[in-house]
Amino acid sequence: MRAAAIQLNSSDDVDRNLEVAERLVRTAAADGAELAVLPEKWSALAPGDVLVGLAESLDGPIATACRSWARELGITLVAGSISERLANSERIANTSLLIDPDGEIAAAYRKIHMFDVEVGGVTYRESEHESPGTEIVTADAGDLRVGLSVCYDLRFPELYRILALRGAGVVTVPSAFTTTTGRDHWEILLRARAIEDQLFVVAANQFGEAPPQFSSWGHSMIVDPWGRVLDVVDSGEGHAIATLERAELERVREQLPSLASRRPASYPWPVEVGDRA
Repeated sequence: MRAAAIQLNSSDDVDRNLEVAERLVRTAAADGAELAVLPEKWSALAPGDVLVGLAESLDGPIATACRSWARELGITLVAGSISERLANSERIANTSLLIDPDGEIAAAYRKIHMFDVEVGGVTYRESEHESPGTEIVTADAGDLRVGLSVCYDLRFPELYRILALRGAGVVTVPSAFTTTTGRDHWEILLRARAIEDQLFVVAANQFGEAPPQFSSWGHSMIVDPWGRVLDVVDSGEGHAIATLERAELERVREQLPSLASRRPASYPWPVEVGDRA
């Protein structure tokens, strides 16, 4: 399977973002991509209160456009993440969609880990407007099972281990990883998740500046199960592209069978600090 990690610079202009995303998805498909991944919040990157106003349901114009692109191009499209309007709620979800070549939504993953941090002098509080997801999600694409994640999830290795144990051979990481953290952590974390869980990682990141104070690192890339970076687009619009070979996945897992060598009975999950008597 040929996979592409698409990089763009979104803003709060939904129409403009849709136009750019469609162009880049078509370019990736023309380059042979059978699986294309868009970044986090590609349809609108803005403060939380603005995203609430721009959010749509999964039968809204944004998801409908993505379904039409996948169907016309005959590809699997991970529509990065979009701001999903939740029923009977004033809050939104940060939702990644996997759309199959028939244009059907095969899976929807709602970001579990909220980015509530202060980095580079900027405070982020996703939990003020977004509700965290509660379900770990995989779906089949071609001969590989895809595990879905979003951005800050990358810092929680237990999520990726569970995705691997549920059969994922590739994980997608649509992101708006900041310049401050991306410079030192982005590639290291992506390669670590690939190595420890023996997976392909397709990571599509935002790049550049967006109002009021967003700055994204770019460097969208694809990593193989040995931890090698197969392709990267450092800055600007574009896509990284590589072939994800199931045979390579199986070779690595056979040569260095760390997943098969696990002894979970020897390391039960510890009691959370807050749960101690």
